Amino acid sequence: MSAPLEHLPALAVVVPLMTAPVIVALRRPWAAWLLACGVSWASLFFSVLLLLQVLESGPFSYLMGGWAAPWGIEYRVDQLDAFVLAIVSAIASVVSVYSRKSVEAEIDSERHYLFYAMFVLCLCGLLGMAITGDAFNLFVFLEISSLSTYVLVGMGRDRRALTASLRYLILGTVGATFYVIGIGLAYMMTGTLNMADLAQRLPAMAHTSTVRAALAFLVVGIGLKMAAFPLHAWLPNAYTHAPSAAAALLAGTATKVSVYVFLRIVLGVFGATGLLTALPITQVLMVLALAAMFVCSAVAIWQPDLKRALAYSSVAQIGYILLGIAFLSETGLAAGIVHLFNHAVMKSALFLALGAVALRVGSTRIDAIRGIGRKMPLTMAAVLVAGLSLIGVPLTVGFVSKWYLVEAALTGGMWPVAVLILASSLLAVAYVWRIVEAAWMAPPGPELAHIREAPTAMVLSTWVLAGASVWFGLDATQTMGVARLAAQTLLQGVAP
Repeated sequence: MSAPLEHLPALAVVVPLMTAPVIVALRRPWAAWLLACGVSWASLFFSVLLLLQVLESGPFSYLMGGWAAPWGIEYRVDQLDAFVLAIVSAIASVVSVYSRKSVEAEIDSERHYLFYAMFVLCLCGLLGMAITGDAFNLFVFLEISSLSTYVLVGMGRDRRALTASLRYLILGTVGATFYVIGIGLAYMMTGTLNMADLAQRLPAMAHTSTVRAALAFLVVGIGLKMAAFPLHAWLPNAYTHAPSAAAALLAGTATKVSVYVFLRIVLGVFGATGLLTALPITQVLMVLALAAMFVCSAVAIWQPDLKRALAYSSVAQIGYILLGIAFLSETGLAAGIVHLFNHAVMKSALFLALGAVALRVGSTRIDAIRGIGRKMPLTMAAVLVAGLSLIGVPLTVGFVSKWYLVEAALTGGMWPVAVLILASSLLAVAYVWRIVEAAWMAPPGPELAHIREAPTAMVLSTWVLAGASVWFGLDATQTMGVARLAAQTLLQGVAP
């Protein structure tokens, strides 16, 4: 790596980390917002440079403090790391621009600076999780992102936000505890915390009950963090009652980074042990993924609050990602990885649009948006575009993910699974149609007489993501190419 780019891995994490206390010290809403925007876009710049560097020259390591791995902390950047860094920073950049008016409407003015401080701190934790090569350092960043997320959720204007934050905190702490126990057991057997070193040493001890227990603790702990079915109890309330900008950030990044951690730990570290094939892990994962796709999509149909419906939809979409992982093939794994990006784009667009509706109407309940398509046509058109992507209509990113998932199922001789993937899309049609029907086909009531379109910055931010869900659906060459490279790298370390 050239000298100017040498310290980019550290800068990607240090810049948002050091900005948080500056925002708290300034305590000025406008300055806090500008700093949050600047840091988010700087992180995107760093992440894109790192992704281009990896695609050009291959994976590389950055040794913190000059200490050689595995004794020192190593930041390792490969195709998957760089792809996740780009996803997180891109979503954060768009949400940061969007957030000013939304935060002013939903959070007391004396707490605005705290929101932006937690925003950049959460960004720091998520980026750190995606770039570190040390299993315990990952836990540190996991807690940085989690603690800031609990605060973001608790800032919602509804008092139920505090209850949602408390539930998230309790279950998140349980998940983190399981993760630490799993890493502790692995450390006890190997004497190392470096992920690459763990991957080399664990296969010789794969027959021991300690290593198997470590894997079990890690799967459950990470499963709680990524809201995998049926460990998703914290997510619906958190997304429903969090401030709109926070919900959009979390929907597009938090669970996606947790899925990345699952890939990195389960496949990257434990893949060479042979436990993925010796134990029925992939079979159980496939059953739970299919259950999530149907159960949570069905629950979403009957939700009166649209944010809650999208929250359950997120659990279902995580099911699609886990299904791709469960195939344990290049096509299936690439489909799951590309869906990290695709779902982040379309779901964040939907939450941003609902935040604009909440700003103007004061509610995101289905009965409050009847006829709003005629009052907020740009916002609701974005909902329609992102909703079509959620269904998996051709020419959208959702179609790309489902196409490759179906291909992976058919290639593996699992045609019933392919049928179930297509059938689950019909449930998405149902809850997206509810929104379209209420917004565009019902006449606006007198309570909407003075409603007007959302502020320009909010509309543009929403359309950046809605447009991306079409752009990368028309041309998935770049995203699918990176996903395939990442899948190939991960599968190289998985024992048959």
